[in-house]
Amino acid sequence: MKKIITILSVAIAMSYSAQTTSNGSITHDGGTRTYKLYVPASYDGTEEVPLVLNLHGLGSNNTQQLGYGDFRPIADTANFIILLPQGLPNPFNQQPHWNANFGSGIDDINFLSSLIDSISNDYMINENRIYSTGMSNGGYMSITLAGQLSSKIAAVASVTGTMTGNQIPANTVIRPVPVMQIHGDADPTVAYNGSVNPLGSSLSVDSVLNYWIAHNNCDQTPIITAVPDVITSDNCTATRYDYLNGDSGAEVVHYKITGGEHTWPGAFAQSGKVTNQDFDASTEIWKFFSKYEKSSLVSVDEFVKGSEWIELRSENPSLGMLKLASLNTNPYSISIINIEGKVLLTQNNNIGESTINLASLSNGNYLVKVTDNQQAAIIKIIKQ
Repeated sequence: MKKIITILSVAIAMSYSAQTTSNGSITHDGGTRTYKLYVPASYDGTEEVPLVLNLHGLGSNNTQQLGYGDFRPIADTANFIILLPQGLPNPFNQQPHWNANFGSGIDDINFLSSLIDSISNDYMINENRIYSTGMSNGGYMSITLAGQLSSKIAAVASVTGTMTGNQIPANTVIRPVPVMQIHGDADPTVAYNGSVNPLGSSLSVDSVLNYWIAHNNCDQTPIITAVPDVITSDNCTATRYDYLNGDSGAEVVHYKITGGEHTWPGAFAQSGKVTNQDFDASTEIWKFFSKYEKSSLVSVDEFVKGSEWIELRSENPSLGMLKLASLNTNPYSISIINIEGKVLLTQNNNIGESTINLASLSNGNYLVKVTDNQQAAIIKIIKQ
């Protein structure tokens, strides 16, 4: 819900006559979590503005990300606020990280959700225009938010990060989510074709693209555009792939950097690392984000892709009972999710046909997520 402008909010606006970078903290899970916030001079507190999360990589920090994946000049003209949270040390090597389904035991999804709420309480944030991007592990986390915090995140972009092998079964995504993936095919840290590392397996870039293309119901054949090779001395080239016509207008965009390594295109070149200079990733990410507001839920009388192995055997709309049947013999779990992304009911260790009583739920639209540790499906239902 949009905030009402008060005398207090006007006073806050007057204090931001120039752009500011501030440090802040919130209490989460019994500890203190910190962040940086960049507020452009154009922000005056009289209208809602977008919020962009900019997440650092493994072993990095929010100060480094502020300058490396720099959105400040863009925010100054486009008038959005940049939120740079700080990750906590992971238990494997104590480097700052984001738990993007890596199993480190830190609830970063809930932390980032709570932090968004905290910033939205203090600033005039357009809750339909909240985005996430990041470098490497920050890219993993941004795609994790697309899959597991789609109730708040309108679109995401990952630079040199993909998804873990654990993410797809964990996704509770409830709507089409626009996704941009920027990645070098010579990346030695997060391999373009997938890898296994101490924090878990990484899916290939093609696997990530195919998942979101299918989820958003985009065209399978992309529009391919060669990025002009204006800086030939950077030892790499770039090609853009646009997968269009997704549900609610959601698209998937991929910048493939041929010869590119584990770097942010357009950023300052790091010694010994190939950095593409033919386009600026921050600029292209903001152009992508600026096209989207948080999509509304699509029609509830159809199955989402991936549900071919599970059958709905009760009426839809339902009068109170949900019946499902798996077409294989694997045990499966069922979660009932509301349109805000909150899990309301769960039932585990189902085999064959199963039934759930929906009497405790209010009438309305819900998503039924079914997983069997190998695949996941979402079915949209109406409770009457």
